[in-house]
Amino acid sequence: MTDETTEDLPPETLPLDAWHRAHGARMVPFAGYEMPIQYAGEQISHGGGIVAEHNWTRESASLFDVSHMGQLTVSGENAAEELEKLLPGAITTLKEGRMRYSLLLTEEGGIIDDLIVTNAGPHIALVVNGACKWDDIAHLREHLPDEITLTHHDEQALLALQGPKAAEVLDALVPGAAKLTFMTAGYFDWNGVPLWVSRAGYTGEDGFEISVPADHAEKLADALVADERVEPAGLGARDSLRLEAGLPLYGHDLTLETDPVSADLAFALTRKRRETGGWMGHGALAKVLADGAAQTRVGLKVDGRMPAREGAEVFSGDTKVGTVTSGGFSPTLCAPIAMAYVDAAHAAEGSALEIEVRGKRLAATVTPMPFVPHRYFRGS
Repeated sequence: MTDETTEDLPPETLPLDAWHRAHGARMVPFAGYEMPIQYAGEQISHGGGIVAEHNWTRESASLFDVSHMGQLTVSGENAAEELEKLLPGAITTLKEGRMRYSLLLTEEGGIIDDLIVTNAGPHIALVVNGACKWDDIAHLREHLPDEITLTHHDEQALLALQGPKAAEVLDALVPGAAKLTFMTAGYFDWNGVPLWVSRAGYTGEDGFEISVPADHAEKLADALVADERVEPAGLGARDSLRLEAGLPLYGHDLTLETDPVSADLAFALTRKRRETGGWMGHGALAKVLADGAAQTRVGLKVDGRMPAREGAEVFSGDTKVGTVTSGGFSPTLCAPIAMAYVDAAHAAEGSALEIEVRGKRLAATVTPMPFVPHRYFRGS
């Protein structure tokens, strides 16, 4: 969910910057921060590297540092009602501890950011994309009334523990965490350290995101990787996992020029609120919902071994019908996959298309997403 586009400023450091480097991380600028793209070294049991980290996440549990994300809270009387004027999802009916995927939109229906909203009890919690967070904060402050308090919790780090063994690992450290189900959250105490734990993530696997005071982040990271089932993982594996999961990345698959209907995110527009309106962008999107989108975000399976990258053009015969927005080689499927926006007439499952890569045309087929089934824990 994170855009790479930021102003030309020196990258900031994460609370765990030294920890990443000590664990063999290769650091790169991303979303305004120096962030680990992958790890290597004798201390990594699987040997390190993007594919190894990807596969370890699928088989066991990986620890990702996502502290670049913006952690916000909105509080005050009628905070939920005021947020509903900006978000197309139902916030006032969201039960305590429940989470919802939603969107910040322009009046024209363009996507400012995608985010997670949680009813945290005394306030509404938002997690927004790292590279968008300052624009998001400005947008929220401009449009929320003065009596609503918006707080940016930059004193908090955010760690993501992802994979089929994540629940066992975390529950051993934080008893009760495994009782959470997908898209629920709660407060926990870890040896006197307050944690806000949500069962969610960006990999398609079961897992958790853990908000922890930044000055305790290293201690928590050490405790997690002390378990032999956990290894650190970086941006490279996070990107290949989210692509296999069919999850869009802001700044690539989602931009101000894309709308939720074209992006195949109409589920984020709560059905009742589509009819009642009252939220920013409703007028423009009501027309798109009624008339249908001109283009749609689709999944593509690509023949051969050569991956199609962002910006590659998609053709039907001699006619350009779309553009790839994310693409790469799937370690799980051992085949190239991509997301693209294509003309609605060519978006049906099974449509045969071609992608131009390095002067060659690669055969591609429109396929449902996710490419690899989600393994979220929704309860027994």
